[in-house]
Amino acid sequence: MEISAAPVARTPDIERLSKLLTQAPLFNGLSSNEVARIARGVREVKVPKGEILFHRGDSCTGFHLILSGQIKLAFTSADGNEKVVEILRPGQTFGEAVMFMDKPYVVMAQALTETQLLHIGKQTFFDELAGDPLFCRKIIAGLSQRLHHLMADVESYSLRSGRDRVVGYLLREEEIRQDAPPEGRVSIRLPTSKGTIASRLNLTQEHFSRILHELSSAGLIEVEGRTIHIPDIGRLRTSLG
Repeated sequence: MEISAAPVARTPDIERLSKLLTQAPLFNGLSSNEVARIARGVREVKVPKGEILFHRGDSCTGFHLILSGQIKLAFTSADGNEKVVEILRPGQTFGEAVMFMDKPYVVMAQALTETQLLHIGKQTFFDELAGDPLFCRKIIAGLSQRLHHLMADVESYSLRSGRDRVVGYLLREEEIRQDAPPEGRVSIRLPTSKGTIASRLNLTQEHFSRILHELSSAGLIEVEGRTIHIPDIGRLRTSLG
C-alpha cells in the first residue's frame, strides 16, 4: 500500500516532536514530511530516576527513543536477582524487535537517571515502513547491529577474562567521548553504579571492584569514586589480552 505524499498538517506539537525525532540517527535521511507522519504517532514520556518503564511480560505497543538520560534493560529472577542486558543512552532506541514479533517484553526497563523518551506507536510506524523500502533497510540494519553486539557480548563472556572485559569496557567508554584524545591521560566518569556495570559485564560487584584494584595497583588506572583516571590510554589499550 502506498502512503500518500500529501503534506502533513503541522501543529506546534507535531513540529516539536518532529524536531525531537530528528535527533536520532534512525530518522536521518527522512524528509520533513515523513518525519511529521511518524510524529503523529509519538508521545513524550518522562521517567524519574529509578522508575520502571515496563516489566517483563507487559504488552508492547511500540518502541522507545531516548532523548536524555539512561535506561537499563535487565532480566530479573523470582528472588530479585538481576542480570543487566544493556545500558542505553541518548539517541538509542529499544523495543523494536519485540514490536515486530508482536510479543510481550522479555526484559524490564528501568531509568538509571531522570530520562526523557519518545514512544513511537506501532501502527503509525508500520504504516511508514509499508511505504518506504529504504527506511525498512535502516531498521533492519539497526536490528542487525544490535544482534552483532549481542554476539560480541556472548563471545566476551565465554572467552575473555574478567580483567579483559573491564579493560574493554573502559576503552569503549573512552571512545564514546567526542573529545577523547587518542593517547595520553584521560578521565572517565562511570555512567552508573559499579554494581550495574558489573552485572552488564557478567561479573559480581566484588569481582569488578577487585579487578579495578588490580588495574590500579598496576598503575593502569586511578579510581576516584565513579571517576576512573587513565594515566596512559595507549598503555591500557596494549594491556588488553
